[in-house]
Amino acid sequence: MRNGSDNRNAVAGLLATGLLCAAFMTTSSLALAEETPDAVGERLFSQCKTCHEVGEGARHKIGPHLDGIIGRVAGTMDGFKYSTAMREAGEAGLAWDREALDSYLAKPRDFIKGNRMSYRGMVDAEDRETLIGWLANVSVSVPGAVVEDKAEEAHAPSSFADIVLAMEGDPEYGEYLAGECVTCHQASGHADGIPSIVGLPRDYFVTALFEYKTNVRSNEVMKLRVNNLANEEIAALAAYFSELEPQ
Repeated sequence: MRNGSDNRNAVAGLLATGLLCAAFMTTSSLALAEETPDAVGERLFSQCKTCHEVGEGARHKIGPHLDGIIGRVAGTMDGFKYSTAMREAGEAGLAWDREALDSYLAKPRDFIKGNRMSYRGMVDAEDRETLIGWLANVSVSVPGAVVEDKAEEAHAPSSFADIVLAMEGDPEYGEYLAGECVTCHQASGHADGIPSIVGLPRDYFVTALFEYKTNVRSNEVMKLRVNNLANEEIAALAAYFSELEPQ
């Protein structure tokens, strides 16, 4: 008798567990289904924010900031060094309307041959539409003014990166040191799976290297390389690469 009771209790426990799991899955599915377009767009932008900023105080990084992206002529944002391919696309009349952005985000390298964006593309058409709608809402209607280099701001250094930014880097010394960098990063500024550093803004370059030093960024090869660099060497590399023009 006891065995029968135990079996019934076990079955009841399994059924209860199954019902709880089903309820949890249903609740999770409903939560995802109820996610607002703005929330989805912001989540999708997480794929872009390593290279791009948008909104108040946005700066150029590996890619240009995206304030005012809708309607902007390609390759024309002041203060950013575009590839030759991107500048020529703008000169030929390409402007970033929603249709052009959709085609570019789907397959960046196919849409503009020779551009240096390393992103492979967003496959899902609905995701692209949501992201573009989100960008149109969060970006200003007119491209924001170029934010001056942090090194030119009058404030006391608050980090090791600030100390290096206050230094006058030697571009010729940077060119000498750059041989190791271009074993992975293309000297032309093209990006084939590895982000371009040609024409990278000086403040972003320095900050990124210190993020490898302090384990904010996790690439083990970069951490090994950067840990061996003195402040003068980082300043020189930043000065050199920031002056280069992408091909």
